[in-house]
Amino acid sequence: MRVIGGKYRNRRIHPPSGIDARPTTDYAKEGLFNVLHHSVPLEGIRVLDLFAGTGNMSMEFLSRGADEVVSVDSDRRLFEFMQRTARELGETRWRMVKSDVFTFLRSQRTHYDIVFADPPFSMEGIERIPTLVLEAGLLAKDGLLIVEHPDHLSLASLPGFMRQRSYGLVQFSFFAPHETPSA
Repeated sequence: MRVIGGKYRNRRIHPPSGIDARPTTDYAKEGLFNVLHHSVPLEGIRVLDLFAGTGNMSMEFLSRGADEVVSVDSDRRLFEFMQRTARELGETRWRMVKSDVFTFLRSQRTHYDIVFADPPFSMEGIERIPTLVLEAGLLAKDGLLIVEHPDHLSLASLPGFMRQRSYGLVQFSFFAPHETPSA
């Protein structure tokens, strides 16, 4: 596993052995960031990385110029791994939160330009994530929610759905913030 673009390009990521995580593959990351590179600015943005795991995607956003990345994961070993990685990089724009994602979502009111969610593929209720993020108002006006999920799960019928991209067995579904009706 490596960072595929930006200032940390080709930096290898060596997570602790025996962790229960499924990092996004280099192939899927490359496809996703090609889409993002041609559709949204990546420099100067605020990113929320839910189910951050190794911090693989957080590092990708930081490498490409994000002003701030907040990574949320409940696993102590992965949280400590991300903290250690940020210290090694001297990266001050990366903040980690050790929390259950659903608890975190209920307590947040900050706006992000991109919210990226990569829940465990075996987790029940993946389809709840877009609704929770959108209802919490976490996306900036032109923000984007990206949910990584297995290919057998479709999120296309959910509010805010824009499009889906497939990279092997991995799907990325993209969501826009809800439009509020004018009074």
